[in-house]
Parts: sequence; structure tokens; C-alpha cells
Amino acid sequence: MADSQAFCVAEERSGHCAVVDGHFLYVWGGYVSIEDNEVYLPNDEIWTYDVDSGLWKMHLMEGELPPSMSGSCGACINGRLYVFGGYDDKGYSNRLYFVDLRTRDGTYIWEKITKFEGQPPTPRDKLSCWVYKDRLIYFGGYGYRRHSELQECFDVHDASWEEQIFWGWHNDVHVFDTKTRTWSQPEIKGGVPPQPRAAHSCAVLGNKGYVFGGRVLQTRMNDLHYLNLDTWVWSGRISVNGESPKHRSWHTLTAIADDKLFLFGGLSADNIPLSDGWIHNIITNCWKQLRHLPYTRPRLWHTACLGKENEIMVFGGSKDNLLFLDTGHCNDLLIFQTQPYSLLRSSSCPTNEHLCLQFGEFFLVHDCFFHLVGVEMGPRGGLRFTLRGSWADQLR
Repeated sequence: MADSQAFCVAEERSGHCAVVDGHFLYVWGGYVSIEDNEVYLPNDEIWTYDVDSGLWKMHLMEGELPPSMSGSCGACINGRLYVFGGYDDKGYSNRLYFVDLRTRDGTYIWEKITKFEGQPPTPRDKLSCWVYKDRLIYFGGYGYRRHSELQECFDVHDASWEEQIFWGWHNDVHVFDTKTRTWSQPEIKGGVPPQPRAAHSCAVLGNKGYVFGGRVLQTRMNDLHYLNLDTWVWSGRISVNGESPKHRSWHTLTAIADDKLFLFGGLSADNIPLSDGWIHNIITNCWKQLRHLPYTRPRLWHTACLGKENEIMVFGGSKDNLLFLDTGHCNDLLIFQTQPYSLLRSSSCPTNEHLCLQFGEFFLVHDCFFHLVGVEMGPRGGLRFTLRGSWADQLR
């Protein structure tokens, strides 16, 4: 059985992978800055956060370990964490690994997928993916291609003419079928694709894969597109009614309902770390900025995962501009509760004395977030919640 150790919280990091499966949030990889050096987190450690108890635990891993990396793309299908791409001390990767998270004896064993059909994407990092019908559908990223691999889907940034290697941004789509272990590149049947980019974000609603923002050259974007994952037709840039979020990269986009997307954080076009949150309604094509968010806690290159009660768990990332001041890596967990008035995890509380709420959680009620800052016994023995927000008294 693999070793495991209980700690207060996972180590601070940015550019990591995180997924939710069942009652647990899993965190792997990423990097942190130590004395002006970029240090990759250990590749043989995976951290688990128990959503019910609020406790972290570190587990040692075995098997064909991926290199310690940042900028990898992590996704979960049927209890397996898949990690593709990324950047390590040797450069960009196009290798694919997986680990079974539903282990019975606490042993986490990595497997490198070496036997597959088809051609994988070229090496890259800061890409995103959609999970649809047991398939991993990858889009974009920054990496390199050889001269013979240059295509219209690639925007060149730099080149080594001697080695005939070119670095730049992608907007190609690649599919890995986890059942058949087959790579394929679907033929795009129509529509205008987004321009090449990296450090963007993706989310799935129904059979549509949405992509927002990202960076190419010195330009950060705030455009929203979707790809029909059945017909392979791009929407083109979606016309938005009303105001839109700032241009940004290194943000997150999370599906929170059948028709809504939650956007959080990132780095703005003027290199300012962001702490704003927005909800996009795909029916009305409107963005709405949320109020009472933690504006003193910006995040970029973090992760955001949807939990079992529709809470959004934002972990790690940096509060600083990584391009100029790479010292602000975080290890706190911001929890945004999207179900109105769902203040107690009653199903997971063994007794009335066990309070399942956590300080620092944020609750969404009628497009306002409230920050839980205190809990005390009320005059009749009930719990009284101290919340920050204009409607706090209505929830006590």
C-alpha cells in the first residue's frame, strides 16, 4: 500500500492539474518559485481534499510517473485522471498518462499510454480540453513544430532555423478516445475557428465545447466561441448582449448549470491579476458580473472544479503577475457555492455539532456572492451565520 500523510493543506503552486471525482478534489503537479528559481512540485505526490470533512491528505504515487511539469492539461473520465502535455526541464511534452483515482487500497499507480492508434498532437503546454462521450478533446496551447509540421492552425512566435523548429500558438483540435486508445484529428466541417491561443479556458455544456479568452503574441482576448462536438462546426465569435469581461489569460471557465458558465480570475491585458467573476447565460448571450467576490484575492493560472453540490472549488494559482513577479503562489481553497441557501451539508454531517461549512466559502444568491466570516450559536440554539454582502440579514 502506498504511503499517505495528512497535512493542513496542499503546498502552494501554479500551473497544476485538479479534478473532482466523487467526494474528493485531486491536485497534482505545477510549480512554485523558490529564491527566484522555478521548482516543479514532486511528480510522485497527489493531494486529496475531502469535500465533506475539509481535510487534505498527501499520497505517494507509483508506476510510470509523468515528469514533474507545469501547464499540463488534466481531466477525469470514469474515475481516471488523464494528464497530457505540459512543460518540464527538458521542454514541451505530448505524452499522455493516466492514474486510477478509485483505488481500493490507497495505491495510486501511473500508467504511460504508449500503445495507441493515430497521431497525438505536437508537444505543447497551456492547452485546454473538453470531456465528451468518454473522449478527451484538446484545443490550442503553446509549443513547437518542425518545419514539415507547419500548418495554418499554428501562429509562429519564434524559430530556430538551424534546427528547423518553430515555436508558437495553436488552434487545432485533437481527440483521444479513452475506450479505443485512438488519437484522431477531426475534420472541421464549418464555421470560423478561434485564432490560435494558449492559457485560455474551456467548458462543456451539452454537446458544445466553449472556449474563452487566452493569449497570442502580446494580445489577450475576451472572445467566446463554441465547437459542436458532434458535427465539428465552429460557432464563430459569439455576439454578446451588454457588457463583457476584460481581455485575459490564465483564467478558468466552469459549467455550473445546463445553460450557464462561470468565469473567474486571470491576468488582464494590462498585466493586472484579476479577482472578478462573471456568469454567462448561453440562452440570452449575456454576461453578468457578480458582486461581493473576494477582490483582495486575485488568482491566475489556478484551477476551478465543480463539486458534488455544484460548488466551484478554486485552488492555488498566483496572486501576482507571473511574467514579472513570480512570488505570489497560493495554496488556499476558495469555494463558491452556486445553490441558493444551501448553507449546510446536512447529508454529510454525522451530528448537529459537526459544522460542515468552512470559513472562506462564498455563496451565490440571486447573482450575489456572500463571504462566510463567522458562525455562532443563536438565541434559540440555532446557528447564526455572519456573512458579508448586502442581503446578509436575510440569510441568518
